[in-house]
Amino acid sequence: MRELWTRSVGGGALTVYETNELYGEKGAFRALRFADGAVQGAVDLNDPARIVLEYPRAIMHLMEENDPDYESVFVIGHGVGTMGQALKDKRCKIAEIEEAVLDASRRFFGYALDNVVVGDGRAALAGESDEAYDYIVLDAFTDEGTPRHLTSLEFFRLCRRKLHPRGGIALNLIGRGEQNERIRSALTTLQQEFPYTRAFRLPSPGSADLQNFVLIGRSAPIRCQLRAMAGFVDVKLAPGRIVRDPSVEPFPPYAP
Repeated sequence: MRELWTRSVGGGALTVYETNELYGEKGAFRALRFADGAVQGAVDLNDPARIVLEYPRAIMHLMEENDPDYESVFVIGHGVGTMGQALKDKRCKIAEIEEAVLDASRRFFGYALDNVVVGDGRAALAGESDEAYDYIVLDAFTDEGTPRHLTSLEFFRLCRRKLHPRGGIALNLIGRGEQNERIRSALTTLQQEFPYTRAFRLPSPGSADLQNFVLIGRSAPIRCQLRAMAGFVDVKLAPGRIVRDPSVEPFPPYAP
């Protein structure tokens, strides 16, 4: 591994590096890594147009399968710009809280589109017109995981207002196994606002390994072709608690 760039962000480190192996795949990769070691985005240097990570491919399939004519997407969390680049032919707006992430995406990953605002994604979404978007995609992380104010009941109510009635929200989350309280609580809270939801998990060799989960909520039944889900499988999660904003109800500590 060869580090190209590092910055201190929010008490942790943000690093761009190159490697000859990524998640068991041999090749030439450039990746963005946060303090917890999780890869937040990557490009294949031999095929820069390829979407390397599985979760953006799964989310793209869910959006296309359920609304082939969708035109507009609001994305919270920029990373290296994978979603923004994939959606360059749509009306796409992206919110990224860390300016250093946007700078890294432009300098090291070739992101050249002018559709990213720097700031809190929830606040940026609140400023949008009601029913403005076909989809909202949540892909935001800190060193403690997805910020809780982005999985609360009040946040999902805001999303419903900003979505077209046929629209939906897709979330990329990370947790250890199907019993992870944060994942279960996010899904349970999502179900309070969206009558149709599904959860998908990307299997990993160890049950204690960090795994990607993709959740989706809509007002209509959710279709998918599992062969197009980049390895994600359907999963049934036990109920969790309903997450509220701190101003409504202080957050109790999550279980490990």
